[in-house]
Amino acid sequence: MAANAQRSQALRAYSGKRVYHLDYHGIFGSHDAGMQVEATYSAPDRKEFKILSESGSKLLINHVLLKLLSSEQEAQQEKYRKELEISPTNYDFTLVGTEHTPSGDFYVLAVRPKGPSKYLYRGKMWVDAKDFAVARMQGEPARNPSLWVSHTEVEYRWGKVGEFWLPVYNQSETQVRMGGKAVLTIDYSDYQVTGVNRPGPRSPGESSTLPNPAAVSADPH
Repeated sequence: MAANAQRSQALRAYSGKRVYHLDYHGIFGSHDAGMQVEATYSAPDRKEFKILSESGSKLLINHVLLKLLSSEQEAQQEKYRKELEISPTNYDFTLVGTEHTPSGDFYVLAVRPKGPSKYLYRGKMWVDAKDFAVARMQGEPARNPSLWVSHTEVEYRWGKVGEFWLPVYNQSETQVRMGGKAVLTIDYSDYQVTGVNRPGPRSPGESSTLPNPAAVSADPH
């Protein structure tokens, strides 16, 4: 939480490209759709999207892909950002192990949502042991997103861009209740960090390092 707060305060603006691809196979036949998007973020809550190209099914574009963009903009609002936080307010955490990989060391946590918010999920997360940043999340939504959906599996991955961790890949696989399956992937690239808030001079004796994780409390009081 402390590391996320520091990075959130420092990151003021960025831009990047995204490629969305959706495949559906089921009782309504097989359909696919794609969209290339330029995204810009300005702190604390502004996201704008410019659609560069569209391809495939107009039905999937209008009713799925464009709605994803609207939902992401909605999630930036203050009342929804609280629901998105990876914190003890929203989740119960259990350390289930560690992983040592060529790309770094990770704490592996089981996460269980404390409520049925559509922005929360249950499953596992991988936390970078050096930066205390979430590098990967895998599981299922805490609340079924639609009556038409019987089950959804999701995976999110983040990568380090300069000093910040930003999304690099998302995939969701959805089983449709009436039969069929939809697979959505989002690839992120071409990040440009355009605004950074540099901290001012520290007082004598003030440390720039993170506190000991054991000392970080979920209770602000």
